[in-house]
Amino acid sequence: MKIQGINGAAGIAIGKAFVLPSWEWDLPDQKMDSVDLAQEFERLYEGIRTSKDEIEYIKNEFKEVVGPEESSIFDAHLAILEDPVFMNEIRGIIERQYKAAEVAVKEAIDHFVTMFDLLEDEYMKERAIDIKDVGNRLLKHLLGAPEITLPSDTQPYILVAKELSPSQLAHLNPSYVLGIVTLIGGKTSHSAIMARALGIPLVSGLEASLGMPVETGDMLVVDGDNGLVFTDPDRKTIERYTMLRNKEMQKKEQLQVLATVDAVTKDGSVLKLASNISSVKELDLALKHGAKGVGLFRTEFLYMDRSTFPGEQEQYEVYRLVAEKTAGQAVVIRTLDIGGDKELDYFELPEEDNPFLGYRAIRISLDRKDLFKTQLTAILRASAAGNVKIMYPMISSVEELQQANEILREAMADLDERGLAYDANIQVGIMIEVPAAVMIADLLAEEADFFSIGTNDLVQYVLAVDRMNEQIAHMYHPYHPAVLRMLRATVDAAHTAGIDVSVCGEMAGDERSIPLWLELGIRHLSMSPQSLLRVKHRVLNTTAADAKEEARKCFTLRTSSEIEQRLQIFNDASGSPDDQSGSNAS
Repeated sequence: MKIQGINGAAGIAIGKAFVLPSWEWDLPDQKMDSVDLAQEFERLYEGIRTSKDEIEYIKNEFKEVVGPEESSIFDAHLAILEDPVFMNEIRGIIERQYKAAEVAVKEAIDHFVTMFDLLEDEYMKERAIDIKDVGNRLLKHLLGAPEITLPSDTQPYILVAKELSPSQLAHLNPSYVLGIVTLIGGKTSHSAIMARALGIPLVSGLEASLGMPVETGDMLVVDGDNGLVFTDPDRKTIERYTMLRNKEMQKKEQLQVLATVDAVTKDGSVLKLASNISSVKELDLALKHGAKGVGLFRTEFLYMDRSTFPGEQEQYEVYRLVAEKTAGQAVVIRTLDIGGDKELDYFELPEEDNPFLGYRAIRISLDRKDLFKTQLTAILRASAAGNVKIMYPMISSVEELQQANEILREAMADLDERGLAYDANIQVGIMIEVPAAVMIADLLAEEADFFSIGTNDLVQYVLAVDRMNEQIAHMYHPYHPAVLRMLRATVDAAHTAGIDVSVCGEMAGDERSIPLWLELGIRHLSMSPQSLLRVKHRVLNTTAADAKEEARKCFTLRTSSEIEQRLQIFNDASGSPDDQSGSNAS
């Protein structure tokens, strides 16, 4: 049986299922005597102390595996145990209704989970899992319940659960977990984030479509790339996915030899491939794959899964480490880009009919000058340790760029007073991701040191298509003629002004786009660490003269499908990793 879910983490897994039992608490709802209240409060506080100690221990253990950024997920769990609203709810039930501590905790969990589930926002719905995770940990200590034990490390398995909490995932041995299947959850769930960090294929969101329950020992095939799960797969399906998995592993091994090779076409055109990162761990992977610096450091992930804004020193330490690790290569640090689909648990954004057109990105930074200045100061300090650049997101006017630069000058003046070093000539650029920025690119180029085209949002805004909306996602066409014209207009304005222009959106990591970049004269691309070797291989097997000719023809075509088809045919003709003998890899 083939089931369509959500592709949470890429990869293929084939093996037998282990179904993780769900905690089902059956608690007697009996009244206590008022004289026992003090004892219940003491039990509650002891359970909280024990839970905090346990979470801290898990966090430190997990940090060794995936790094400090991903392990900071557990800071959010600690914050729940310190949250006055959550704790007051529990205390109120004990004090006013004379209920046992475990009953009060269970009722508080149910109350907040129900409230979160009623919200439209998927991110907030997935935070309900964190409430349950923390609450169940507390209940476990109050009841003296044992941990659910996973299979021994002698037999690899595919873990199946209704939902998987970060705490449960932290206890897994990645070497023996082939894949993960969850009935609820999505791409932004903590489980999905951690599964990607651990390199474990994950498919989620199967609750509505899973017609028959999976039992421990059942054979499964998990396709994390396409969000598919096969229950009781036939021999042909197993053979097909075994071949795909082996081919993918072989391709990765073949491509890895290209890590130290420059991305140069057969006729000598050079492309500089940098990486998009959101953590130091991602940087390590990018450098392993030969990234030429960081073209986009998504700093908002430093702000997520915690209870307060990160301070100057904390940000500085991370930025400095990235600058040092890149050893002189450029590091483009984008300032805080929240709003739209990215929210912070501790920073309340206004309810908006259309958040993607609302209070987000640079608009928040200019409104919250204190937060913006703190981040700019941390970036400036890190610039003394390497080739650091600053980039503002979602700029749509000259005024916004000027206001941001004025705050940057104030941060510089403060550092001068404190006697702290920074690069006084630090380069400052902007993201080109809204049509307004394209139309005034010539004016913006007079104020900015460089452009970086964020194709994800640019395509969305140019075509007025929310690609997360299933009803219209098919209308999201990166190769729409209007998008190509926007790219050309941006590049022409940058080149006329003599400033550099790069691409950091998903199109940068799509091999089919290489002819466009060569024709437009874009030589700097930034992409996910996983895309670097694949794109480099395609560059090595491409002749720039032929690619430019194809691109020129694409610019004359009238429909997205025609352009995409032409680029796909050219891409297919460039060969696969098996053809490396004729490339520049030598």
